[in-house]
Amino acid sequence: MPVATDSYDSSTAWMQRDSYGYGRNPPNPNWPNGAKVAVNFVLNYEEGGERTIEDGDAGPETALHEFKGLEQPAGRRDPTVESQFDYGSRVGIWRILDLMESNNIRNREVAKAACENGHEVASHCFKWQPHADMSPEEEEQWIRKAVESFKKTTGKVPVGWYYGRPSAQSPALVEKVYRELGHEFLYWADNYADDLPHWTVRPGDDPEKALLIMPYSLDNNDFKLWHSQYGSTKLWAEHCVDSVKTIRDEAIAGKRHGYITIALHTRWVGRPGRFAALKKMVEEIVGLGDVWFATREDIARHFAQQYPYGSLPKSKSTA
Repeated sequence: MPVATDSYDSSTAWMQRDSYGYGRNPPNPNWPNGAKVAVNFVLNYEEGGERTIEDGDAGPETALHEFKGLEQPAGRRDPTVESQFDYGSRVGIWRILDLMESNNIRNREVAKAACENGHEVASHCFKWQPHADMSPEEEEQWIRKAVESFKKTTGKVPVGWYYGRPSAQSPALVEKVYRELGHEFLYWADNYADDLPHWTVRPGDDPEKALLIMPYSLDNNDFKLWHSQYGSTKLWAEHCVDSVKTIRDEAIAGKRHGYITIALHTRWVGRPGRFAALKKMVEEIVGLGDVWFATREDIARHFAQQYPYGSLPKSKSTA
């Protein structure tokens, strides 16, 4: 009687579960200039990419705005939601960028592209929408639209992707499109499994090639305020500072190392009342003095140089 055996699935091999990871002995990434922790501020610029009747969507955006739980009937525009997204692009983004520049937390090329063209260089896909129920063909078309949009507006195709609302096939489709067009696909960030980057099998035909996973600190995302998971913006900001300090203290003690992502939304934390807490948080983290502020691309390239694929011991979950 034939026995069923598992075979290599090029589209989902990257999702292989690893519950052990680095264990008690994570590698030391040797952050530049002796820094004890790397901090990655992410500005989610979703304005103009939200669901809207004007773009042919069935209804207006239902998430991450001030009217939580209130929705317009399907097929009707919602001016209250539209104007909140407009606030992010009209006011919020400038307030946040000014704060980062005043504290010398920026990548000049990225900031220039964002300010001049209204786009960032890490991809949130083309539209801020769920992808889990899409066919591979439909999702691939959205990926191609995103690539073309970035080429036109910034002159650079993103090397890293963070959907926020991906499907299980998303990395494989990005890999397919990038391979066909000749672009570099450096990292994937829809992952929350670690404080350090780690390697996984790259989607495609060759199981010997790898993709760098750049974990995202979802607990530090200001969207948690929308979900009422923190009692106030000050508590959220305090949590972010504590996250940085914990990683920093562990590194000083020689226990483990890592980086922290702090994600912001222009229409959310860009509001004056919430911004005050963000400003204090940034100033406190800057004041620590041994923090490396970097983009995810910076962190990914540094880690890949320190620990190329195959140079780290295999996890006990996969050995």
